[in-house]
Amino acid sequence: MSTTTAPGLGLMAFWSDIDRDYVLRYQQWHNCEHIPERVGIPGFREGRRYRAMSDAPHFLMFYETDATSVLASDAYMAALNAPTDWTREALTHFRNPVRSIYSRLAEVGDAGQLAAPYITALRFDLPDGSEGDYVGAWMQAVGQCRGVLRARLWRADAAVSNIATSERKIYGGGPGKQAYLIMIEQTLPPERLPDPVAAGDAVCSAPRGDEERNTYWLEIAHRVADHS
Repeated sequence: MSTTTAPGLGLMAFWSDIDRDYVLRYQQWHNCEHIPERVGIPGFREGRRYRAMSDAPHFLMFYETDATSVLASDAYMAALNAPTDWTREALTHFRNPVRSIYSRLAEVGDAGQLAAPYITALRFDLPDGSEGDYVGAWMQAVGQCRGVLRARLWRADAAVSNIATSERKIYGGGPGKQAYLIMIEQTLPPERLPDPVAAGDAVCSAPRGDEERNTYWLEIAHRVADHS
């Protein structure tokens, strides 16, 4: 399994708890208005939402774009600074929100035609100079784990992540503290997989700091027709 390190792809990833009594309304808003609106912005490729495996009202929402610059474009900023009434309502029910913008560093595997039913997301920091270890042998080891479709390593873009918008004023959150994110897309429930992080550690000695790990199952995915 080869590792791709070509530049490109931007990512907006948003983690949040939702008020339990608002979850259904939140899902209706996100499915019926927010994802279609965002994916319709030029440069957007796909939007997905995943829910925590624990079934807690905790969600991971993300949008992939042609490049990180799309996430600072005039069209995207216009949407962020003119939220609809439904968006204004929904954002008041977000709790502990974290929203970060990333650039892709590397990927192994193939997403396939359908969105992965499960994702393991790890946010972490790395010692200076150790990034190359993770782009190489560690990514290869993760990609070889049974049930893994694709693994992608991302690095946060602090400048774009910190842009102030009208939507951000409503939900009150900001970017995460960690500089790196890996999303491991899986065909099997994570509890049935060998630990991909342990497999990676066998070939990479650089420690990860401030690590947060969560596993999620897919609720919705919406892709632009031109992107497979």
